[in-house]
Amino acid sequence: MGGDIILEFVDICKEYPGVQALNNVSFTLRSGEVHALVGENGAGKSTLIKTCSGAVRPASGKIIVRGKPYDHLTPITSMENGIAVIYQETSLVKEISVWENIFLGEFMRSGLLINKRGMIERANALFAQLGMSIDPEALVKDLTIGYQQMVEIAKALSRDAQILVMDEPSAALTNAEVDTMMALVRKLRASGVGIIYISHRLDEVFEISDRTTVLRDGCLVVTEETKNLTRDSLIRLMVNRDMSETYPERPPCADTEVLLEVRNISGNGLSDVSLHVRRGEILGLGGLVGAGRTELAEILFGKARPRSGEILYKGKPVRFRIEGDAIRQGIALVPEDRKRQGVLLHMSAQDNITLPVLKGISRVLVINARSAKGVVRKYWDALRIKMPNPRMPAANLSGGNQQKIVLAKWLATDSELIIFDEPTRGIDVGAKREIYMIMNELIASGKTIIMISSDMEELMGVSDRIVVLAEGRVAGELARDSFNQETILEYASSAS
Repeated sequence: MGGDIILEFVDICKEYPGVQALNNVSFTLRSGEVHALVGENGAGKSTLIKTCSGAVRPASGKIIVRGKPYDHLTPITSMENGIAVIYQETSLVKEISVWENIFLGEFMRSGLLINKRGMIERANALFAQLGMSIDPEALVKDLTIGYQQMVEIAKALSRDAQILVMDEPSAALTNAEVDTMMALVRKLRASGVGIIYISHRLDEVFEISDRTTVLRDGCLVVTEETKNLTRDSLIRLMVNRDMSETYPERPPCADTEVLLEVRNISGNGLSDVSLHVRRGEILGLGGLVGAGRTELAEILFGKARPRSGEILYKGKPVRFRIEGDAIRQGIALVPEDRKRQGVLLHMSAQDNITLPVLKGISRVLVINARSAKGVVRKYWDALRIKMPNPRMPAANLSGGNQQKIVLAKWLATDSELIIFDEPTRGIDVGAKREIYMIMNELIASGKTIIMISSDMEELMGVSDRIVVLAEGRVAGELARDSFNQETILEYASSAS
């Protein structure tokens, strides 16, 4: 299990205003090892890896790279020491080619001229090393998220990275892309690369990692060989409480009234889509990335207009020309991309949560502070958002807690129909269950939910009924008593 220690964190501490992000955390990585780093959102994982990338300077402690101690690393010294971090949201320049991204800032030259042919050949060699086939001259924007992450890895290898940090690498990938990435991780491990693997998907942790370190509230809980852990014991270490079941039970939907019906909708990437959702139902939308699920949600929320077809809401035809039309009708959308569409990072968490309901908590253009605090406190407690002061900027929150802010923001609207687009992406296992429980409470209170999810277990564990899209069309539908992973995958991969 791995060779010599190549990276060591010793008693790392880091504070932010009102938050002890890291408290004397120690961690080691060996060559040829996959070391999983897990914990709830806000546990300190991102802060720890940012200290080795040079993005964050620790308040105390030291970082030892191949025996050489540092009180802190800069981005340059980190790169010089062969450390590369691949984040969930890639840092590639989407408008230029693959080879340009790989060698950006370090172009190969022949005299004064850029050696384009040499870099294309080197890129092809890197992809061959990774067992991948990617056109170096393709524009990055034309690649899937999975292939963009492979380009990030090739970029790291081009700079001889021997320490690779992968932060939620599978969060936006299809099942096939996850399989490809896992094979790639094994290949890198066999070549001697040390990998820190951060993931909320515990199945991946058990499949790929040699050791696992658990952080909780900025403190080290344990480092243990993964083979000595079970799923239940790992969850208990992460959340400091027992989780009786991942998907809390809920009686099946008994209502036959159709709340929303889509008839032959085309446009925005969709082709002749028809489906319905009953009042009090959780309708799951399955399919591969790019199948048209988010595009359908955009039409239902007024973010995009259909070219043809009609939408019936409460039995009447409706046209949502803008988002405000849908909100006024009682429809909310919790978007997939929290940073671009969901949360305003410069605003406080409280202002983000109350933004859609300002009219209801204001009088003569003056916000009722008590009402605002009541709204925030309700969802702050329910979602267990980790932040000492709701008046602090949302930018100070971890990615998972930002996602919770987005959920709170739209739950506060008290809408009748709530569309959740990948609601638990990047959220830890404890918070996932809390979100599922909130969904159950919403259904019990008479709400209706459409949930888009790429997590097969989540889709089957939460939904009353599943509609699968493929290439912008409805490929199939399953009732709860006929849920089957193989059937869903078959529908999702079917051609039009």
